[in-house]
Amino acid sequence: MTIRNLGTLLHPRAIAVIGGSRRAGALGTLVLDNIVAGGFAGPIVAVNPKRVDCDGVAWCSDIAGLPETVDLAVVVTPAATVPGIIAELGARGVKAAVVISAALQDEAARQAMLDAAKPHLLRIVGPNCLGMLMPHARLNASFAPRRATPGTLAFLSQSGALVTAMLDWAADKNVGFSGVVSVGDMVDVDLGDLIDVYAADPKTEAILLYVEGVTDPAKFLSAARAASRIKPVIAIKAGRSAAAGKAAMSHTGALAGAYDVYAAAFERAGIILVETLEGLFDAAQILCRYRPTCGDRLAIVTNGGGAGVLATDALPAAGGSLARLSEATITALDRDLPQGWSRANPIDVVGDARPDRFAVATRAALDDPGTDALLVVHCPTAVATGVEIATAVLAGLPPQRPNGKPVIACWMGGQNAASVRDLFTAAGIPLFDSLDDALGAFRHLRRATAARQALLRVPEGTTIAPADRDGARAIIAGARSDGRTVLSAVEAKALLQAYGIRTVPARFAPNADRVARACDGLAPPYAVKLVSPQLTHKSDVGGVALDIASPQEAATAAARMAVRIGRDHPAATISGFEISAMVDRRDKHELLIGIADDATFGPILAIGAGGKAVEILHDRALGLPPLDETLAREMIAATRIARLLDGYRDVPAADLTAVIAALNAVSAIAVDLPDILELDINPLLVDATGAIALDARVRISAEPAASRLVIRPYPAAWVADLVTRSGVAMHVRPVRPDDEALLADFFRRVSPEDLRFRFLTGLNEVGRDRLIAMTQIDYRRTMHFLALAPDGAVIASAMLASDPDRARSELAISVRADCKKQGVSWSLLQHVLRYAAAEGIASVESIESSDNHAALALEREAGFEVVPGDDYQELTVRRAISAA
Repeated sequence: MTIRNLGTLLHPRAIAVIGGSRRAGALGTLVLDNIVAGGFAGPIVAVNPKRVDCDGVAWCSDIAGLPETVDLAVVVTPAATVPGIIAELGARGVKAAVVISAALQDEAARQAMLDAAKPHLLRIVGPNCLGMLMPHARLNASFAPRRATPGTLAFLSQSGALVTAMLDWAADKNVGFSGVVSVGDMVDVDLGDLIDVYAADPKTEAILLYVEGVTDPAKFLSAARAASRIKPVIAIKAGRSAAAGKAAMSHTGALAGAYDVYAAAFERAGIILVETLEGLFDAAQILCRYRPTCGDRLAIVTNGGGAGVLATDALPAAGGSLARLSEATITALDRDLPQGWSRANPIDVVGDARPDRFAVATRAALDDPGTDALLVVHCPTAVATGVEIATAVLAGLPPQRPNGKPVIACWMGGQNAASVRDLFTAAGIPLFDSLDDALGAFRHLRRATAARQALLRVPEGTTIAPADRDGARAIIAGARSDGRTVLSAVEAKALLQAYGIRTVPARFAPNADRVARACDGLAPPYAVKLVSPQLTHKSDVGGVALDIASPQEAATAAARMAVRIGRDHPAATISGFEISAMVDRRDKHELLIGIADDATFGPILAIGAGGKAVEILHDRALGLPPLDETLAREMIAATRIARLLDGYRDVPAADLTAVIAALNAVSAIAVDLPDILELDINPLLVDATGAIALDARVRISAEPAASRLVIRPYPAAWVADLVTRSGVAMHVRPVRPDDEALLADFFRRVSPEDLRFRFLTGLNEVGRDRLIAMTQIDYRRTMHFLALAPDGAVIASAMLASDPDRARSELAISVRADCKKQGVSWSLLQHVLRYAAAEGIASVESIESSDNHAALALEREAGFEVVPGDDYQELTVRRAISAA
């Protein structure tokens, strides 16, 4: 849906409990008691036909009697009453409702509830949920047995039981929340909506998710990707143990398990996926305290040599490396540590260490320029208590740690850790009682850092051969007109060729008698393969004959194959035979590249080891289209066979560029041709000279299909060549992620005054953080058009950033200093308005400096109107958009 009115959840003025009660054990009683006990500062109203007497709670018998200030309602009435209650709440002006009521399983009842809310823009959390807790508003609108303390974590869960478990853990660890929401059945408000809400919430430092499934995957990924750029998003996905394989024509379909598809989608969105509830807790503890900007060099201070060795052994798996101490640090520590200290990292302060040794070593390690983060490990001894050591360590840390270096504490043993937990909590330092958990937390911090860096990097451009899209669509249409949903091998290879993927030349023979003639023009030896819509895995049924020396032998092999198939598989139809020249496989690697159709995320790409044993090897990486060079390279690197592609012994390295091109071409097929449900290239033979597809299978939909992409591809349809009113020719196109340098050069040629107008602040140079935000955009939410001169330089920029609900978009336009007063702004603005209309954006706004007279005149001419406001230095102009 949208995020409209969802701010009410975080900051309600007054709350009503529909079904609030004083009956012992009633759900309405539990919820009402929790709200009162939480200390909510606003009015609380219980709505019940029977009188409710409760301190601090007003009572009214029906919704019509609610005060106008009530903007949030909690509904705990029987399911059958909910649609009517929602209609009454909406008419009364309530903006949001948390429907705890269960048993709303009937689709008609759910739709009736949504229909009742729609005219009033009333938002619904639930139904069938535990409720929500907003600690900063002192609101516990749930029937959870524990309250939440204020903090910086937002926890969004599809399981009410997980909410109570999280609250128990947080109470033990002194961790607080900015919000806890049990989302229930997500009939209206879903995870994507709430991610958007908490991404914009200044009190939230990290977002935790418990995910069973997503209802709107495109919105979910868009929201998560936007949030992950500014704060960590951590998720645990239920259902890992569910059967991954399913009946599928292609190897790719059989290999793409649902959990693994979620993992690939989460990675693309920058979500850190953890596998256990403990991992979620550990990630929460560290990521609510440190921003994900940590390097991998870890310093370790410990009084246990064995603990240091174990930490060192586990560090590579945590994505870290041992920091190398400088000579200056070692010399300084020589003065304060006993002769037997390690004189290296890990810094072993020796088992009889008293508090002063820990304090000196901790400060020295943290000050060392080669250290990115610090792990302090205390093993209990009789020399000093854990409290004494912790007090000294904390006293030695500067109030603002240098360079924001994270400090992780590990006080080994449950009692040892419990004795110092309050000390470390007050200091804002995460504490663990085992090395595994402490290093796991460091791993989460490193993964969050890597995820953020991946979202901010400049990718390589995508280079594939020009595609013959019309030819590919004609192949699909031809098969569909024949009533087939499986392309023949010849058709499948022709489709690959249309996208620049090199294939082995092949001929088709409708029967064994025509096989010899089909060999004409092909060099022996030959391969003969069965073509049957029922038997797609030909080698499994003896449908492949290799190394055939002559056309006559090829015909004989086909005839024998037909007899054998007719005997062993009488129900199978033999459409004919594919004949191709054999390819020398020496020193070649067999890869699989394919497309599978996922019920949630649409087309999924796969690459890995190919050949007959593909399911047994189970070596594959999954990804979502569209790809770029960097994403394709990373998918390949995630496979085990990637190490072989690098070359070994006397086998030269494979042509990785050719593999990347093939994977990008398959990605383009997934983007352009939604009719393709499954595609296998198996094997794709790769060596130092290039890549060639030996065999391919393609299954299409029975009817023309709409695109199911959850990540919007580059909007090439909005590339245009325009001529301004003064005759200036310019090429307008959406921005690409690799345009950062081009845009930086543009802004260097924008006047200082226009920079001020564009960013509404004094700005001498547009930094990389702004350039990244303007080039690496989510086309679902943002559009940025560049106008280029014939020499390829940018002469104008127009960025349109939409709210998640697309009710409004904010526009900013800049023109190069030497290109002003030539109609560039007008032509670019008209292009933007056409785009906004096509996208269904309700209104376009621009915030202008009141002295930017040229922009205000342009916008008035284009139909914008000034929106009244109190700020006379900045003016908001707005234009409603008519649907295209």
